[in-house]
Amino acid sequence: MNMKKILIVDDEPNIIMSLEYTFKKSNFQVFIARDGQEALDILESEIPDAIILDVMMPNVDGYATITEIKKNEKLNHCKIVFLSAKNKESDIEKGINLGANAYMTKPFSIKKLVEKINELLEEI
Repeated sequence: MNMKKILIVDDEPNIIMSLEYTFKKSNFQVFIARDGQEALDILESEIPDAIILDVMMPNVDGYATITEIKKNEKLNHCKIVFLSAKNKESDIEKGINLGANAYMTKPFSIKKLVEKINELLEEI
């Protein structure tokens, strides 16, 4: 079975560390970006199966990042999950309308997040 690839885009080091550890343990190849621009740079050479995207980040935020991702046909199959402290209905709706497959609010359960990603990837 191919190793699944996941890109984690977040500017909080403790979140990155715990997610990276958890997904590596779950047999994912993990890529890390600390803001949207870094994510888009990685996506020029890597095509992940899933992307976990924070909304509020320096430089290029999550909404701008997903807008760029959606312009790239090579990334059409990517499952995208927003992970954000922004938990207003309007924020969540915006994320889903921009094309995210799911929107989870912080603080979040890592176990639930891994389950959600696995569930989304099973649909492929």
